Amino acid sequence: MGGFSFLHPYFLGLLLLIPLLAYWHSKKQLTQKATLRVSSVSGISKKNTWRTQLYKNMYWLPLVALALLSIALARPRSIDAQDVEGIDIVMAVDVSTSMMAADLQPNRLEALKKVAEKFVAERENDRIGLVVYAGEAFTRVPLTSDKKMLGEAIHALNFDRIVDDGTAIGMGLTTAVNRLVKSTAKSKVIILLTDGENTTGFIEPETAAEIANENGIKVYTIGIGTNGFADYPTQNPITGEIVYQKVPVNIDEDLLKVIANKTNGKYFRAVNTEKLESIYNEINKLEKTKLEDFTPTSYIEQYRWFAIPALLLLLLWFVLKKTVLKGIV
Repeated sequence: MGGFSFLHPYFLGLLLLIPLLAYWHSKKQLTQKATLRVSSVSGISKKNTWRTQLYKNMYWLPLVALALLSIALARPRSIDAQDVEGIDIVMAVDVSTSMMAADLQPNRLEALKKVAEKFVAERENDRIGLVVYAGEAFTRVPLTSDKKMLGEAIHALNFDRIVDDGTAIGMGLTTAVNRLVKSTAKSKVIILLTDGENTTGFIEPETAAEIANENGIKVYTIGIGTNGFADYPTQNPITGEIVYQKVPVNIDEDLLKVIANKTNGKYFRAVNTEKLESIYNEINKLEKTKLEDFTPTSYIEQYRWFAIPALLLLLLWFVLKKTVLKGIV
């Protein structure tokens, strides 16, 4: 897809001078005509050579040149808009208190944020959105191409008691699906990350997965957390000090596999930071589909096609005045 635009369109206002100058020239020609009264014109022959005709009409050369120069000064440019590869992606992130567990360094949420920020930065041609969930779910960032703003939102992720604690996987997935339902992209993907089991919410995860499948949305699920036990932060009720205690890691892998299978996606298990990063690297290799990038990728300057003919016309006008029309002008 291409187009045409002017960098300095106000120069096109010079075109208004063309009819004014043409009118002024015609009036000037009339006022410069002299009248000679004689008794008879029988001995006078009217000469109308090609030189006189050329002289009468050559004033159009600088006028046309002015018109072309006006367009050239306006900097006409053709827009080289390209079709780029891209998909629509929504990241649904569990921000429940269990994401503070320290089996990934420094904790699960911080490790995820670092990896997710890198993932977003590498998906230059995609629109990406962010959904967060714990006991409830909400959209933190709708689908956007603004990677800087999205990266800042990911960096600011934290469980701050704004949402109820818990793990509403079905709610998180449904909210992500809603962000993609109206998407016109041919490929739509959700990356669902959790470190636990579905403990709350009025929408079952299986139901949400069926809705995603009906809308052609692929879901990649990630279970984050080590095997066995993990250090989990708790507050001492007496001193208020944060201490870590061993808590069993319970991830409903069967549920996450069902969600992935229902939507033609894939389930991953991230037991450490390195594995989490490798998972996002694998997802980063998703097959891309064509989406039109409405931001022009480049401009092709076209002013030369107007400037060069304008200069040639002025040169022709000057040469004619100094040569074949020298005795007339």
